[in-house]
Order: sequence, then C-alpha cells, then structure tokens
Amino acid sequence: MLGAGSWGTTFAKVLADAGTDVTLWARRTEVAEEINSTRVNAGYLPGIVLPQRLRATDDAAEAMHGTDAVVLAVPSQTLRENLAGWQPLLPERATLVSLAKGVELSTLKRMSEVVSEVADVAMEQVAVVSGPNLAREIAAEQPTATVVACNDHDRAVALQQACSTPYFRPYTNTDLVGIELAGACKNVIALACGMAVGLGYGHNTMSSLITRGLAETTRLGVALGAEPMTFAGLAGLGDLVATCMSPLSRNRTFGERLGRGETLAQAQDAAHGQVAEGVKSCSSIRQLAARTGVEMPITDVVHRVCHEGLEPGPAAAELLGRERKAE
Repeated sequence: MLGAGSWGTTFAKVLADAGTDVTLWARRTEVAEEINSTRVNAGYLPGIVLPQRLRATDDAAEAMHGTDAVVLAVPSQTLRENLAGWQPLLPERATLVSLAKGVELSTLKRMSEVVSEVADVAMEQVAVVSGPNLAREIAAEQPTATVVACNDHDRAVALQQACSTPYFRPYTNTDLVGIELAGACKNVIALACGMAVGLGYGHNTMSSLITRGLAETTRLGVALGAEPMTFAGLAGLGDLVATCMSPLSRNRTFGERLGRGETLAQAQDAAHGQVAEGVKSCSSIRQLAARTGVEMPITDVVHRVCHEGLEPGPAAAELLGRERKAE
C-alpha cells in the first residue's frame, strides 16, 4: 500500500481486517513510526485503532517486496510522478490498484491509463476501487459497498476476496471507463453542491445538481465507451450521493467554503493539506468534454468559479438561466 493518507490508511485497514497482510508506505518517517508504535495514524484517522496485520514503513521497496498487489493511494495529479519513481520496484506480475479519482490534467487520461503507461503493464493488470468511499465512516466500520473494477475479471475477483469484510462489501465490474469517469466527475459535482450549501440553498437545489450532474457525467461516459448502467450503480449514483451530501466529503466542504465567499487560496488553507480532487479535475474533465463534444454545464461553471474568477452566485443564476429543454 503506497500512501498513508485517510483513504490509503483506511483501505489498508480493510485489507488487514479481511485477513491480508499489509505493509503501508508513508512518505514521512514519523507517520510510519507512529502507526507501528501506537496502532493509530492520528494525523488522518484520529481514534481509529489499526489491526496488527498492518505495519508501516517509509521504505517503498520494503512495502512492495514480494507482494501480489500494489495499491496506489496518492492524489490523481501526482500519481504519474510518484509511480515513475516506484516503477523499478514494482513486482512483475502484481496487480496494480488505483484508489485515485481524477483525470490527469496534462494528458486527459484516466488513472488506470496513467498506471498502465508509467508502469509499462497491460491494462488487464490494473484495477481500480471506487464507490461510496468516505474514509472516516469505513474506518469506523460502518457498513458500505464498493466496486472493484478490472478488465481481467479473475483479478477483480481476487481483489474482491482480499478486501471483503463484514462491514465492507465489494462488487466486481469490468467497465473501467465508466467506473473511473464516475469517480472523477462526482468530485466536481460535489464542489457545486458545496457551493449551493454555502449560498444557503436547500435540498431541492442539491437534488437538482446531483441529478443533472449524473446526467452530464453519463453523457461523457457513454461518449467515451462506458456502459450507461454503470452510472446507476455504486461507483456512479452511490458515490455521487455520498460525496455531494456528506460534510465528511472534502470536495463538498471545499465548495461550501467557496459558496460562503472564501477565495480558492483560503479554502485550500482551511483544508490543512487534504486534497479536494475536483478543484483540478474540473479543468481536465471540461477539456475532455470539449474534445468529445459533450455538454457539461455544471462542470463548466465549477471550473470557472475555481479558476476564472466567476462568483458562485452568478454561476447558479447562469445554470438556471440556460435554454429550456426536455429532460
């Protein structure tokens, strides 16, 4: 497991609770030492006791040595750089599992495509985990379901078995395109929902944004070859609802700060190092939509609020003032 943030540590806990021996790589030595000595990653999951099957290290080579699967738990926009440094250490036949949800800014590639390219492995060797993945709730062992996606169904099943616990129920899927686009786009829609909350709007506004956000996400996915039904599943609607509605969602919380009038810099300072993936992915998803000829009005205004100075209030008015049409 490479990455000891909140979701990386949580998924490491899930794997260990499922009976898998896990070595968790932490960038900072003090984090690895804290986990090993106290069984807690206080900076990201305070109060959560980590299982004995999980041990931590600051040595990436040690973390990957002899493993059947390498889980990549780093932010989407830093995945390429990190993986390039780790590439010589990767076990030859290991399944490479991405937890990141985003579209790369420079290339407009999905995370599995970045992994395949940088690690120089076939797409069949790459898997992703997505779904309603609010780390704190899962770490507290609240029941949830998720999706394990891989073009190689047998690899997906093996990973499914490795992370199945009484509180964490994984389903398999082979639609990597749909699973990953859903995971990336929901962060952008969650920013919009957060802005709506910050502006003082209620549940009607939120449900409208979620529904229309799902519609534009589905349009993009289908245009790029995804299965439409994927977006009605756990990695689509399930993750979208959780990320848009929960105050535990970094993207929802970040958007709320923008809606209350904070600048991008102020909202980033308040996040204390936690990454709101949608802030950067809104730009790459917008570019991907333009290249594909797909209309994504919510994504467009989120990008303009985050990066072009558009205020959230006028952004909402612009969405409401669009041409009327049939649903």
